[in-house]
Amino acid sequence: MQKPALSFWQIWNMCFGFMGIQFGFALQNANVSRIFQTLGADYNNMALLWVAAPITGLIVQPIIGYWSDKTWGRMGRRRPFFLWGALAASLALFIMPNSPTLWIAAGMLWIMDASINVSMEPFRAFVGDMLPRRQRALGYAMQSFFIGVGAVVASALPWMMTNWFDISNVAPSGQVPESVRLAFYAGGAVFFLAVLWTVLSTREYSPDQLAAFEDSQPQGEGALRGSVSRSAGQYNRGGLTWMAIGTILGFVIHQNIERLDKNLYLLAGGLLAFGLAQLVAGWLAARERTANGFSQVINDLFSMPIAMRQLAVVQFFSWFPLFAMWIYTTSAVTSHHYGATDTSSVLYNQGADWVGVLFSVYNGTSILAAILIPLMVKFSNLRITHLFNLALGGLGFISFLYIDDPAWLVLPMVGVGFAWASILSVPYAILSNALPTAKMGVFMGIFNFFIVIPQILAASILGFFVTRIFDGQPVYALVIGGVSMLVAGLMTLRVKIQEV
Repeated sequence: MQKPALSFWQIWNMCFGFMGIQFGFALQNANVSRIFQTLGADYNNMALLWVAAPITGLIVQPIIGYWSDKTWGRMGRRRPFFLWGALAASLALFIMPNSPTLWIAAGMLWIMDASINVSMEPFRAFVGDMLPRRQRALGYAMQSFFIGVGAVVASALPWMMTNWFDISNVAPSGQVPESVRLAFYAGGAVFFLAVLWTVLSTREYSPDQLAAFEDSQPQGEGALRGSVSRSAGQYNRGGLTWMAIGTILGFVIHQNIERLDKNLYLLAGGLLAFGLAQLVAGWLAARERTANGFSQVINDLFSMPIAMRQLAVVQFFSWFPLFAMWIYTTSAVTSHHYGATDTSSVLYNQGADWVGVLFSVYNGTSILAAILIPLMVKFSNLRITHLFNLALGGLGFISFLYIDDPAWLVLPMVGVGFAWASILSVPYAILSNALPTAKMGVFMGIFNFFIVIPQILAASILGFFVTRIFDGQPVYALVIGGVSMLVAGLMTLRVKIQEV
């Protein structure tokens, strides 16, 4: 039995909720650094504060993917996660700009990002569940379209509040401007209502229907390559190796802390955590206690299809620069282009508002790019399209160093917009055709590892490069990100694409 094609409006409804998710995500990305700096953080500590977001995604997304694969109830399979995640994220958006201290704001970022991930991860699997393979590229392009629509408005909201409604964008030292607070309130409402639209306007296939659809599809290389479980000995050897590397790195950092950067401890901690996870999986495997979510996620991590492994490398180098952008664009533009570091000054807040406009530009461009990408693929292929778009983004980031007039920063952000739209659609279009429907959620969650790991790496090393190598100039973090994105484009050429 073939999975039926859905109409344009059915695909529209099932993707509409992503606009709300991106509304919250864009407000977070464009304004959280501003809130942190307002509450007393400097750019040397910014990466450490931001690391809560990727760590949350690393933990939450595979768990939610695993649970949603096995969930079926009155509301369906994925939709309960859409709804409850949206409710929690909306509440966090209302609370975040009212945080009285820096550490409360950091905690709210953790809660907000966890809630966004609860809603977002099942949306990726939802396209694989509901659409036949020939329509999945359209489904992910539609998600990219709504991501752009939501983000272009959300990113510019503080600027709009000030310039359209004459709401103040400055506040006494240690207080978040009213324009930012009202923008977060609006974002909370839009997030919940958009997700609610998708929940109420869509229906899901039952597990029996999905199994019937899966049986009728040729599996090819996309079938699970790792049907043979990893042995306890393999887990133990791997775990001990990674823990040894993490321990040695931590010792080196401790011995040279005056010349290095404390954020490097994040990298050492990540290596130790990966080693510990393998040791736990090995202990469970040795006792034949593998019928649990933890063991299955770890085994699936080592059993990824070839296309997923190759895409993981591309994702790694693609997302490193995005995290650099979210952390450092505000401090880079305000210091390098506006010459301001005092967060209570008019000049600083003009620069911070302009960053919101720049984020709106790249998100707005992604709307156009989401429409053009299917045409680009038609005249070339997925690999060449992704390479071209990532090259535009990489060159855009590097050009921040050479542009003096902040008005001209709009131009590189157009390139970033094409890269962003491509990152959100092309890899998922390739990946969804290489995965079994029954494990779509957990593999999409595992794929998120290669979005999160580069963000943790960025949080670990960018502070060191900015402070120790580039004399405290945050703009160089964007240059490093640009080089990484160019590497990602080249690595796209290695990916094997399974024909639909």
